[in-house]
Amino acid sequence: MRSYYFNARDVAAYFKYFSVPSHLEVSYMQYIFSLGDRVLAKPLTRDFEEFKREVYRELYFLWSIGFDSEKSDVSSMVTEGQISLICDQECINLESYMKLICLYLIFSGNMPYINLDLAGLRHELGIKCGKKAFAGNAAMVLEPLRLNVSDCSGNQCDLSKGVPEGNLRIYLESSFKQSLSGMDFRESLRIRQMEWLKELKEKSFSEFGQIPARRKSKASARKVPAKRTGGYRPDHTVSADSGKNQPKGSPKVGKNKNNSNWRI
Repeated sequence: MRSYYFNARDVAAYFKYFSVPSHLEVSYMQYIFSLGDRVLAKPLTRDFEEFKREVYRELYFLWSIGFDSEKSDVSSMVTEGQISLICDQECINLESYMKLICLYLIFSGNMPYINLDLAGLRHELGIKCGKKAFAGNAAMVLEPLRLNVSDCSGNQCDLSKGVPEGNLRIYLESSFKQSLSGMDFRESLRIRQMEWLKELKEKSFSEFGQIPARRKSKASARKVPAKRTGGYRPDHTVSADSGKNQPKGSPKVGKNKNNSNWRI
């Protein structure tokens, strides 16, 4: 089966599904454009500005139909009446979802695999076919996207015989992964951002000077006096002047005119 190459709609859907910040979209586009026809359809590899315009055109379309986060309906990735390229037509949502997973692994070069409940996708994606047909389509979608699947112990799974319940490991085919840059694009982007912020901070200090350290006020440095405990010690022994300290809530003792003891 022929390999699948991503188009502008796939890249735009990845941005929205995984909530890529708008100020990083061009950086993501530059990275995947640098991979060329290893991942992109050839017409998109000729000119970066044209590729960027196509991706933004698709982004506007996805915004217009409300596809803007991981809670979006994956079926919104395809237009009405669009024909599936890999799976059976009834499993076109599985095809769309696995494209996003493949792009996620491409942008995360150092990630060995992801855990995915493949069997549970049948209901999450609203696919109506039976288990046997779903297993056949799950096996069918892996090869064109250059994906492999194994169980949690690393043993290869033959999905055509059925999709096991629970999490499976989905990862890029080793030869395909080696043909990529091999770096974790998202991590390298984070490092570049930190370096840019550090450089900006140093330029700011050289122009405006260091910010003076904040001195503590006298009020904050003042010691708080210890709390008084009254006429009772912590071990409840009576002090020598306990008669002068009236325990709260106990009756007062006094004398009447006839010098007899009385309580109030």
